[in-house]
Amino acid sequence: MINSLLDSIQNLITLSPAERDTVSSLFKVKTYKKGEFFLEEGRVCKQVGFVTKGLMRYYINHDGEEKTYDFSQENEYVCNYESFLPQKPSSKIIQALEDSDLLVISHNDLQLLYANIREGERFGRIAIEAVFLKLLQELSSFYTQTPELRYERFLKNHADLQQRISQYHVASYVGVKPQSLSRIRKRISTQF
Repeated sequence: MINSLLDSIQNLITLSPAERDTVSSLFKVKTYKKGEFFLEEGRVCKQVGFVTKGLMRYYINHDGEEKTYDFSQENEYVCNYESFLPQKPSSKIIQALEDSDLLVISHNDLQLLYANIREGERFGRIAIEAVFLKLLQELSSFYTQTPELRYERFLKNHADLQQRISQYHVASYVGVKPQSLSRIRKRISTQF
């Protein structure tokens, strides 16, 4: 379990054996059942998670309607940085779509990681830059792409998730109602 996390970190920075031990001691195993919340609206995000098994969904509740804006699966991090970094209440929700196992680190322990790992702060900077770029791309797509193009991008970027996510959640992610997604899927399937 911990080796996946260490490999992920070592894709960005070099860890000495002692630093690997430090990272291993700072992350804790946490399990979420399908439907459980990693983060609820109005709560402060107090941890960053690394998904070792399972699938998490990010969404907002807008006038009683759930609007999905991202997913995290195996070997990806999960966090609402908008709440986590300043330690302010979240307007976003993160929920397990499957039974999920995560390695989590608290805000305080992450500060220890930054302080005690030679390239810890570099790791944090690189990781948050990747999150920032991904969010900018997602935001831009809602203003520049049709729902059909967003669905095609979803298929390209998340092909392995297609069988794991309900069509309701995919439709929400694309920004359409499930009936509209059915029509989009039908048009795309007739093209090939």
